Parts: sequence; C-alpha cells; structure tokens
Amino acid sequence: MSHLLVPSLQAPKLRLVLAVSLDGRLAPPDGGAAQLGGAGDRRVLEEALAWADGCLIGAETLRRHGSTCLIHAPDLLAQRAAAGRSDQPVALVVTRTARIPAELPFWQQPLQRWLLAPAGAPPLPGCDRHLGLESWSAALSALQAAGLERLVVLGGATLAAGLLAEGWIEELQLTLCPQVLGGPHSWVPLQAAIQAGAWRLEEHRRLEGDELLVRYRRVLAKP
Repeated sequence: MSHLLVPSLQAPKLRLVLAVSLDGRLAPPDGGAAQLGGAGDRRVLEEALAWADGCLIGAETLRRHGSTCLIHAPDLLAQRAAAGRSDQPVALVVTRTARIPAELPFWQQPLQRWLLAPAGAPPLPGCDRHLGLESWSAALSALQAAGLERLVVLGGATLAAGLLAEGWIEELQLTLCPQVLGGPHSWVPLQAAIQAGAWRLEEHRRLEGDELLVRYRRVLAKP
C-alpha cells in the first residue's frame, strides 16, 4: 500500500528534479551521463537543492557522473546560512551492494554522505551514517526521524520509477530542454508500473537558453 492511502505515515516530502528533452529522454540513444540542461536548468536545480535537507541519488548514477550536484550560487548559500542550515543538503546514496569506487570525486565533496542499503550490505568507508533499505516506507520514516523533511530525487531513472510506482514522489520539477533525442532512455522506464495519479501545475518559468521549468504537485488520493 502506498503512502497516498495512509496520510498519517510520517515521511519527508520528495521532489523529483530532472532535465529532459522535448520527447522525454534523459540521454542520447547511445546512453551516457545525462547532462542536457544549460545555465537556466542549473539555477533551478540549485534552487531545489537549497530547498532540500537531503538529495537521493542512485549508485549507478553516482558511478556515471562521479559526483553529486552542489549549490554554488552565493544568494542560495546565504539563504541557507541565514536559516542555520549547512551549505549543502545531505547526499543520500541508494545502493543494493554498497560498491562505490573510492576514487570518485564524490568522496572529496564538502557535504555529509549517508548510505541507504539493505541489511547485510558491507559498510562503506567515507559515509557519515548508514541506514537500512528494506522498504521505502521504513527508510523514509527513518529519514524523517533524522530531521530530513524535504528531499530532492536526482536519479537515476530506476530509482525515480520505484518511488513513483509506490506513490512517494509528491512534486515533479522538470526542465524541458530544446532537443529531440529519440532512443530508449526515457525518464520513466517503459517497463515501470507507475501508480496512476493526477498532477496540478504549481509553477512554470521560461529559463535561459529556451529551456522551460514546469513544477507539478501530485493530487493525493483520498483514503
């Protein structure tokens, strides 16, 4: 049962943040790291990070990119400092195996690193905290209890699809980039069984480089 039908369940608010092509692709047909957005997308990405207490990133996405996204904009860093928050949200690495190469730049980034992995996964040196991942309901409840009330989901597609399928994603923040790519790399995998739901437009904004930000909030099902 999804949390859409259990309003009393304590869990952080999740916002999925992606840059996608006009035909809904994350990457060109031959694959590779998804890097579609330009300067406009970078700004709204940092705004989402400034809003968040933590960011969820899948292990495969981390291995492909080598690092996670950081806030660089001085005004956003100042906002977080004025609110008594750390410069960067906590990086929450989601993995089944805890196999993250030690040479990745991620390990030198100035932020806290938490690991979400099933029981029995080996410890990962360099992580500040380890949490279980037996189910999303238990993991998200633990994150809420740890003080992380707002999370951004940065990918990849498998992680995003799993959270969407169980109804945990409450907001979609998509930057539409002026490209048509084709190929199999949709932001929602074709085989994913996504829970049906309606979405209400919360914000739209034209960005630099003819990009368009759209942000939707899920209309929750009634119990």
